[in-house]
Amino acid sequence: MAASGGGHGILEKLGDFTAEPRVLIIAAMGIVVGTGGVVAAWALLRLIAFGTSLAYWGHFGGVGAAPAHLPVWTIAVPAVGGLAIGLMARYGSEKIRGHGIPEALEAIVLGGSRMGLKVAILKPISSAISIGTGGPFGAEGPIIMTGGAIGSLFAQFFALTNMERKTLLVAGACAGMTAIFGTPVAAMLLAIELLLFELKPRSFLPVAAACITAALERNCLLTPAPLFPFIGGVTVNPIHGIGWVGLGLATGFGSALLTITVYAAEDWFMRRKLHWMWWPALGGLLVGLGGLVDPRALGVGYPDIAQMLTGGLVGLSALRLMVVKAVIWSVALGSGTSGGVLAPLLIIGGGLGAVLAPWLPAAAPGFWAVLGMAAMMGGTMRAPLTATLFAVELTGNHEVLLPVITACMASYAVTVLVMRRSILTEKLARRGHHITREYSIDSASLARVREIMATPVETLSAATSVGDAIAFFLAPSHRHRSYPVVDEEQRLVGLVSRADILDWIGAQTPPTGCLAEILAKTATPSASPSETISAVAVRMMVRRAPRIPVVDPETRKLVGMISRGDLIKLRWKEFEAETVREAHFKRKRKQKEQNIGHKERWMFNTEREN
Repeated sequence: MAASGGGHGILEKLGDFTAEPRVLIIAAMGIVVGTGGVVAAWALLRLIAFGTSLAYWGHFGGVGAAPAHLPVWTIAVPAVGGLAIGLMARYGSEKIRGHGIPEALEAIVLGGSRMGLKVAILKPISSAISIGTGGPFGAEGPIIMTGGAIGSLFAQFFALTNMERKTLLVAGACAGMTAIFGTPVAAMLLAIELLLFELKPRSFLPVAAACITAALERNCLLTPAPLFPFIGGVTVNPIHGIGWVGLGLATGFGSALLTITVYAAEDWFMRRKLHWMWWPALGGLLVGLGGLVDPRALGVGYPDIAQMLTGGLVGLSALRLMVVKAVIWSVALGSGTSGGVLAPLLIIGGGLGAVLAPWLPAAAPGFWAVLGMAAMMGGTMRAPLTATLFAVELTGNHEVLLPVITACMASYAVTVLVMRRSILTEKLARRGHHITREYSIDSASLARVREIMATPVETLSAATSVGDAIAFFLAPSHRHRSYPVVDEEQRLVGLVSRADILDWIGAQTPPTGCLAEILAKTATPSASPSETISAVAVRMMVRRAPRIPVVDPETRKLVGMISRGDLIKLRWKEFEAETVREAHFKRKRKQKEQNIGHKERWMFNTEREN
């Protein structure tokens, strides 16, 4: 920046958070979107009940479950529903296929948080057809997709940023989940652990507003929470703690097996010489066969969850339901039909807990089913905090908090270490999109320019003539593409680059005089030693400046230079923090040799990639 320019552009506002008053406007929009999520959830549940009544009872009542005993002809019911979904997907929108959460993630990460009207209309209809005709799914995945579409469509009526649209999309999705299950806190945590890809007030406050709104309005339209009460007590001692961990580990491996099974089924369908439109109908045939083995495996299965929590579903009965549900759900989901994952995970996990209960420490009826449900959800979705609070809110029993989070963390540890992708992100990975779910504070927002700037700095005098400057750059001794120009008191006057020299040489009337006179007409971006690296990096990109001077903001004296290459130093510090191990009291020489080896391998890999 020239001496007459002053300042560094827009001042960086440092603080704990970056939220601005505009977050209140987005939060108000979140309230509207929350209401839309509740209405969508109410409509979806009614459509499911209508579809079930029509498909299995032959009337237009509101029965929400298939009969306890099914005739053979009902094998065709899920297949017909699958055929209808295939047609809707092919000629309507392919985004209605699957359980909805990967599609929501794709819209957030890759689609600018824009979802179309077709998705908002066709997703609940297709899900209602799928579940109503016996599909072994839950309503939460479709409502997440539908609520997200409502939030996205609402946002597109206003001039909003991509981040603000994402916030309203997630607000609608989480409001829908709140409306279905009555779990507002778990829905907020789902936003953090899965959908928002950040934890900032600018996004979390509007999502919270939507979830709270949905929780308040839910009691007027749907069943008041808790949805599945559990009144049993909890025993807390080391023996039971071992049981909590053991069940969590078992559900962790079960989660991994479920994920493998789902995508193995998808691979099987992909190898068939058959258009994907027909896959849901083919998968529906197996669903129909499963219904003959155990009719309880069809549909959302909420009555089965309630029975598990009262201890009324145990032993071989629980085992049969768990196995049949797991098989037909995996095949149906792999076929690309429309439906959710959460309710099936609850049933499968609850069934595992009920089956293993006789070999675990004695507890209240249904206790181990509660832990199995939460741990299966936490491990499969890799959202242990969401699963923990979900179980607490779903049952209304806060005493299960410690056992549930123990089991969820054990399950989470297994799936994180055993599987590279979750059931929610594997589909995106197969489409060539990488998503990381490890969130951390951006080190560039913490580190300061003084930590990576180059100093001392080679400079040119402000009294240098244009001719001498041209001669300097033409000489083989100069090393940099640009040099800061300073006056006698080392105050920054400007920056002269090789490109400037070439322009002067090629000009019809080359400039004359000293550098100070020429640079006085030009503003040069600069940085302060106390600024964050992220702010300066953005400035460098906006101004297309590969190298900018660092000056003292009070005296304007040059104190250093920062280049794009210097930004790599920050990444190196992160690498060292994560890989260099030190014991400060022993074996320092051996560890030093190991750390040198780490550095050499990192440099070799970096050079090979470049």
